[in-house]
Amino acid sequence: MNSKIGMQRQEKLTFLDILRNPLKCSSNVPFLIVIAGPTATGKSKLALTLAEHLNLGIISADSRQVYREFDIGTAKPSLTEQRQEPHYLINICDPNETLTVAEYQQQAQRLIAAMHADGERIPLLVGGTGLYINSVVRGLKIPQVGPQPTLRSQLQRLGQVQCYALLQSVDPISAQRIHPNDQVRTLRALEVFYVSGRPISAQQGESPPTYPILYLGLECQTPEDLKRRIEARTEKMLAMGFLAEVETLFRKYGPDLPLLKTLGYAEMVQYLVGDISLDTAQALTVRHTCQFAKRQRTWFRRNPEIEWFDADACDLGERVWRRVEAFIREVGEQGEQGRKEMG
Repeated sequence: MNSKIGMQRQEKLTFLDILRNPLKCSSNVPFLIVIAGPTATGKSKLALTLAEHLNLGIISADSRQVYREFDIGTAKPSLTEQRQEPHYLINICDPNETLTVAEYQQQAQRLIAAMHADGERIPLLVGGTGLYINSVVRGLKIPQVGPQPTLRSQLQRLGQVQCYALLQSVDPISAQRIHPNDQVRTLRALEVFYVSGRPISAQQGESPPTYPILYLGLECQTPEDLKRRIEARTEKMLAMGFLAEVETLFRKYGPDLPLLKTLGYAEMVQYLVGDISLDTAQALTVRHTCQFAKRQRTWFRRNPEIEWFDADACDLGERVWRRVEAFIREVGEQGEQGRKEMG
């Protein structure tokens, strides 16, 4: 038995295998597998574990891994891992570009549809960006309005109190949904209204995909367990050259690049400009990552459809693989039943 995954290897299954042999763990209906959860819980590693059994197309759902050059600090799969299995929606934008949720959704949906049509690879959506995942699994209807920096700047100068009053006037439905102190969502709602002429509440909604989805989640049993993982990963990042990566990006793009103000990078920039020591930067990275992971867990825990697994379980790979096998069989049985009813 392989100690890494706790289960025996077997020939990989593709959709075509499943179609050809409906009695062997099969389905005539394409499906999607999702692995979500807080940062540092081992989602990417689990995806590669499943790839030892299934012909997967691994689709990243990480809002920073889409950007080139931001590698170590985003825990982007290594080049070796990317060669091991096809990874998608990684390194698709330059750091000074912006990828909207709507653009991500379109690309992810096209990839999934292509894999379903081709039949050679099973789509596996993996990441911790909840909005990216929801855009796919819920089929969110997203206003086609990109960021408007000039308009946002003008609105910010008005102050949150006045902006929220404007929102109550032009989009009372959104105002009821948005907390008066939530500046980000207030500005976005106003931005959409002033650019499109229609309230954001009238442009939102859901159109979930018709294919079955197995939604798996990884979490640690205690905050202390997750903190140990985050500490170890931060230490590893620094050993891999994270500081040099940040310094290169800082020199190339300057201090105003939004990505350099995100988790991990912002703390290292503080060290590079002499504001704090490296030890403090590392400690702050760990602290802020723990806080971020807590918010992620709260987000995902609101979804009752997620089936949770202990990230530290010694037999995690085996447990997840058994659930995936069972899911494929369930989908196959439902498809077979549907054919009988139609026939």
